[in-house]
Amino acid sequence: LGQSLERDGWDGRWYLRAFFDDGTALGGSASAECRIDSIAQSWGVLSGAAENGRAAMAMAEVDTQLIRRDEGLALIFTPPFDHAPLDAGYIQGYPPGIRENGGQYTHAALWSVIAFAMLGDGDKAAELFEMLNPINHARTRADMYRYKVEPYVACADVYAEPNHLGRGGWTWYTGSAGWMYRAGLEWILGFRPRGTALVIDPCIPKSWPRFEIAFQYHSARYEIVVENPNGVSHGVSRVVLDGESLQTTQSQITLSDDAATHHVRVILK
Repeated sequence: LGQSLERDGWDGRWYLRAFFDDGTALGGSASAECRIDSIAQSWGVLSGAAENGRAAMAMAEVDTQLIRRDEGLALIFTPPFDHAPLDAGYIQGYPPGIRENGGQYTHAALWSVIAFAMLGDGDKAAELFEMLNPINHARTRADMYRYKVEPYVACADVYAEPNHLGRGGWTWYTGSAGWMYRAGLEWILGFRPRGTALVIDPCIPKSWPRFEIAFQYHSARYEIVVENPNGVSHGVSRVVLDGESLQTTQSQITLSDDAATHHVRVILK
């Protein structure tokens, strides 16, 4: 399957989205609509299926073609469907630039956050996360009138259609909220509980000097400090648990349900 994807799904600078029943490719440079789709690029990284060089190239195209910093939007794909001769499904029922038809679809944008973090680009991952943070859509009165929905919950999408540019839609969207929580906590801060183990593998902006997490594990409390003395994005050089350096290359500690307070110090390279 991996060989087939690399052979038939690669378009030269990014991965195709799909094929129609007649074999016509969708999501490539020859497509008049949906030329590039973020989901195929992000999941190439998230799945581990994409070849490393291609994964980085594809996400660079996401950054160039789909992240519109001047508008504060991360599009799911571009251009939107409008007059496509073949039917790509229900998303064509939305007007161009609305929801999954070329707007900012929050699930897809958060998968891009995780993909950038997995590639080690903490600056880009955090920048995109801030763009998606709903509170940043309502910092001024003008922003509020543009966004039009609650700034304290996740929304499913933000419109890219020019007459409704920046308007949020379908709020209290629990799926996007869950992905937002995981993108920030597990992939930017790198805090990943796994059963009785805790993996700490951050990918943060180079400008962050440190951060702290207090974690309650059953009866125990873990006070975690991550230090970034050399201004890097990722890579753990040392983990210290209760004053003792751990001999591990996986930034992993074993958790104890012992009613004690434990101190964890993580130093990035």
